[in-house]
Amino acid sequence: MARWTNRTIPEDLERELEIYLECFVIVFADDTVLLAETAQDLQTQLNAFHDYSLSLCYDVVDLTHTLSNASIRYPGNTPFELQIDFRGPFGSDNWFEINSFRTTEHIGTHVDAPAHFADGSWRAHQIPVDHLVGNGVIINVKNKVQNNPDYRVTLSDVYEWERKNGRIPDGSVVLMNSGWDIRYPDFRQVFNTQTPNDGSTFHFPSWHQATVSWLIRNRRVNVIGVDTPSNDYGPSTDFPVHVLMAKNNIVGVENVANLDALPPNGALLFVNLLKILDGSGSPARIMGFRTKRRLKFKTNCSKHYYRSQY
Repeated sequence: MARWTNRTIPEDLERELEIYLECFVIVFADDTVLLAETAQDLQTQLNAFHDYSLSLCYDVVDLTHTLSNASIRYPGNTPFELQIDFRGPFGSDNWFEINSFRTTEHIGTHVDAPAHFADGSWRAHQIPVDHLVGNGVIINVKNKVQNNPDYRVTLSDVYEWERKNGRIPDGSVVLMNSGWDIRYPDFRQVFNTQTPNDGSTFHFPSWHQATVSWLIRNRRVNVIGVDTPSNDYGPSTDFPVHVLMAKNNIVGVENVANLDALPPNGALLFVNLLKILDGSGSPARIMGFRTKRRLKFKTNCSKHYYRSQY
């Protein structure tokens, strides 16, 4: 194993780094490159440089609202219900708890599987795990939504993000940060209406269809999401962003929390969902790994090795 700076990387290796997916490649902010064939080799190298140690280089940020009967859902969807099957003393001096629950898939912080809006696209159990992890791209539009609650993220917003942070890496998790999560879980505040059971009165920001189309065609993103209830803005009636994402097998996430705790770029995001057979989505636990020494992700080199029978 070896360590190079950007001035000493062999030319043949430098040409191959972008396409060399069988190994672990980390490019640090100072352009130092670590290359390893296995995770164990990578850990060995990182531990050789104490300030790079994996055990010290990141904080974990919870990007998930707590799931409960108060969780946000669209009108007509089944609320979350927890039934206590047993909770109490067990045996001589032990304690035991077990519960059952009933809920719609699309509630609180959750994943939209592509099948949610496209027949034949991935259902929840079919989403490859390497499409559920990626570099976090956080596009802040809080100033834009203050005077326009129906704001939709534009291509100009994406271009501005790239001007400041560089090209969006392939395989990224791209999230809109509108600051809407502070309204959660007040239905009237989140849907921005006095009649939250009437979808025709909803007003909240989200993505513009043209922006999402560009991201899919030009940046090969894995996940697109929002801190509001939908990847289509409040007044939408035909949900074109959902349809576009679904037909292209792009995973959607909605009602994401705590995005202010992440940098615009450089966090590693994990989108964890229940692997429900034939599910159209699932409640999620989304986590962001915020590095103390920022890493630059050139591409998402993750590969998934486990395949189930389905």
